[in-house]
Amino acid sequence: MQKLNFPQYTFRFKNSENKIAAFDEIRKKFILLTPEEWVRLHTVQYLISEKNYPKSLINVEKQLRLGKRIKRYDIVVYKPSGEIHIIIECKAPSVKITQDTFDQIARYNMSLKANFLMVTNGLEHFYCLLDYELEQFTFLPALPSYTE
Repeated sequence: MQKLNFPQYTFRFKNSENKIAAFDEIRKKFILLTPEEWVRLHTVQYLISEKNYPKSLINVEKQLRLGKRIKRYDIVVYKPSGEIHIIIECKAPSVKITQDTFDQIARYNMSLKANFLMVTNGLEHFYCLLDYELEQFTFLPALPSYTE
């Protein structure tokens, strides 16, 4: 798989029916390795290893209801209180991050109400702090590290 703009991490792989799968520590199972999944695995490791978020506060690939439509978010990080702290949208490295990507995560956030958003294709990362009172967002150089 392609080298990404993350620190180097070690993953467990297996070959099943000539397809490579990687072990996802959060879902606790092997997942078919696609370019987007490669980015998702790296992002989870970044949260755990670099930002010190406990695995127990990270959720991957769950359904989300937006009106009458069912969508699936990539990664959500919770606060210990159960509130949503960060929503992360992962794209394959070949997918350019565009306004459509930000619109997608903004739609998810309309019902999730996170404090921070992250959009990544593994090569480029964008981080935003949301201010609901002022109805604005601020781009940040990085996500905050975990603090209780």
